[in-house]
Amino acid sequence: MNRIALSLCAASAAALALASPARADFSSCVAALRADGARAGISRETLDAAFNGLQPDMKVLEFEKQQPEFKTPIWDYVAGLVDEERVTDGKAAMAKEARALARAEETYGVSRFMLAAIWGVESNFGAEMGKRPLVQSLSTLACSGERANYFRSELMATLKIIDDGDVPAEKLTGSWAGAFGQTQFMPSSYLRLAVAGGDGRRDIVDSADDALASTANYFKKSGWRSGVPWGFEVKLPPGYSGPSGRKAKEPMSAWGARGIARIDGRPLGEGEAGLLLPAGAAGPAFLVTHNFDVVYSYNAAESYSLAACVLADRLAGGPGIVTPWPTDDPGLSRVERRELQTLLAKHGYDVGEPDGAIGAKTKEAIADFQGKNGMPVNGRASVKVLQALRR
Repeated sequence: MNRIALSLCAASAAALALASPARADFSSCVAALRADGARAGISRETLDAAFNGLQPDMKVLEFEKQQPEFKTPIWDYVAGLVDEERVTDGKAAMAKEARALARAEETYGVSRFMLAAIWGVESNFGAEMGKRPLVQSLSTLACSGERANYFRSELMATLKIIDDGDVPAEKLTGSWAGAFGQTQFMPSSYLRLAVAGGDGRRDIVDSADDALASTANYFKKSGWRSGVPWGFEVKLPPGYSGPSGRKAKEPMSAWGARGIARIDGRPLGEGEAGLLLPAGAAGPAFLVTHNFDVVYSYNAAESYSLAACVLADRLAGGPGIVTPWPTDDPGLSRVERRELQTLLAKHGYDVGEPDGAIGAKTKEAIADFQGKNGMPVNGRASVKVLQALRR
């Protein structure tokens, strides 16, 4: 058995071994959470509905350790989030919600293309908001997660949302970490920054208008500067070894003096920016402004921020990233990932429904296929694996 498969089996065995004591501890932890909710003024009716018969979801503890923003090569991450399919779907979604986007842009000063990009990256324009009940996920993380105090506070915020009646409990489903709605707000962010449309309810689940306006409000409160780009791709001079990092902001003139030029030949412009090198000096380079940092505040990962910003540019008609990534085995678009899964199924592998999401079954199948075909075994969905499957 290859090492990917062995590690997956080991993880499953460990999870089973821990299941019993974890569930016993969970019951006592839930009692404490319930008491915290009562002290916070949450009604008994809400607490009963939330906690009576509640069981942990141990899967979220695995997800906590496998966040793709930090584990996935940058070229894979961007390829999966910014592809022709998402750009096409995004333009259609923008046309459908043109009034909501225009209203949010006018009210909060945030680019409609950036708002649409966040909407696309977070939930595929409202199509994929997550199906895990927030109370169950957050209770599990509050009792057994690596950041228990943080998730405990998010759970209390969730209970308040239910108690206030803005979003029904059955609609509060989302990601493993408790983000929910069309633009995936954490519950505490929802309480602070979500805004309502005409009906007075802050419904970011069923109302794209509310979700987009709430995200625009979040960006404005985080310091978004109207009319300022997030940044742009640049070309480095040969052998560049100067300063870099999004936090190391300097005047555009200073970057120009180092021989850095905009990829499209236009002037660098005014203001300050940091030099972002997500794959080192051999890959694409970007000068990023304060507005890039605002996107980063929404999800603290540079890969996420870059993908969202590039998608915003694509939705506005831009070309996307011009410089090739420094790899001979690039990442796959979602269409290509679905093709890869379909071909794996034809080779006899159980990968479930071909949906373009590379989960444990697909990774294990890829690893087995790689091992049988003399390829490096890493379980990664890539161009070389797809080409081998096609053959």
